[in-house]
Amino acid sequence: MATESGTPAEGSGLDALDHAVLRALHRDPRAPFAAVAAAAGVHERTVARRLDRMTAGGDVGFTAALIPEYLGEGVTAELAVRCAPGRVHETALALARRPETRSVEVATGALEVFVELNVPDHETLLTVVDSVVGRMDGVVDLHSSVVLRLLLTASDWAPYDEEPTDVRRHAMEGRPLPEPLAVDELDRRLVALLHRDARMSTTRLARELRVGETTARRRLARLMTSHILHLRLHADPAVLGYPVEARFRLAVGHDRLDGAIRALAREAAVRHLVVTTGTTTLLGYSSHRSARDLHAFTSRVFGRLDGVTSTDVALLMRTYKRAGFAERAPAP
Repeated sequence: MATESGTPAEGSGLDALDHAVLRALHRDPRAPFAAVAAAAGVHERTVARRLDRMTAGGDVGFTAALIPEYLGEGVTAELAVRCAPGRVHETALALARRPETRSVEVATGALEVFVELNVPDHETLLTVVDSVVGRMDGVVDLHSSVVLRLLLTASDWAPYDEEPTDVRRHAMEGRPLPEPLAVDELDRRLVALLHRDARMSTTRLARELRVGETTARRRLARLMTSHILHLRLHADPAVLGYPVEARFRLAVGHDRLDGAIRALAREAAVRHLVVTTGTTTLLGYSSHRSARDLHAFTSRVFGRLDGVTSTDVALLMRTYKRAGFAERAPAP
């Protein structure tokens, strides 16, 4: 689903061949080098060298995880952590090191660090908020909200494709997702191996799991066709030519919420969207090629949404953690 018209702009030193490799792997992260090479029109060794360079430099990587929101496991919360002047950077670094945090970033506006985390239950959430984050040096206040419904994730942001993902299509059409698959210990062990190496061969997966190769292949295929597993190419949007990222919160009347969700899901620039508790019902993220594109997006999209009573848009200044992976974040 190409973002904001056309194919992704080249960015972060990547050339057309790099983008061709990423395009093929974005569509199928486990695609054999032979298939990627055929799509890119080069030799397999060239594909391997290009991918090695991009992964070694930290520009791209692969991630695999079961999505607890879809499985109905644990509690996902969004925190806005207000910091004393001069303490934002160190607070964000400390939060990024926490195992329960999945994303940590700083945006324009108040001196706040925004955090997404997942914990087993509400009691644990209270402990993290009050006894961990609340006691950090430099934290002067915080606000928490709980995610009630996950609508879109980074896996549904498809800068190389015109067609929306199945999850995005469900959101666009206002249809609920299918019932999640039941997963057992073998499934979880398989996903843990993929988290370590998303392109691990089926033969090695079977050996590590101590099952037959047919069993490993069948289990993997079953998971990959479901929305509960996110196995994807992981890259900073700036690497793909979208250096401007925005965080938005919208207050929408409950009688207009479904319409707002469908409208936002149709916007290719929106790469994350959830319904939360609190006075602002919708929280989302979008990626853009420039500040001008962001302005055009907010003017066109938010101005036309029915039932919106307030809008807050902030520009991300630095991301410290994304999809559970700590980003390289030099000191200011």
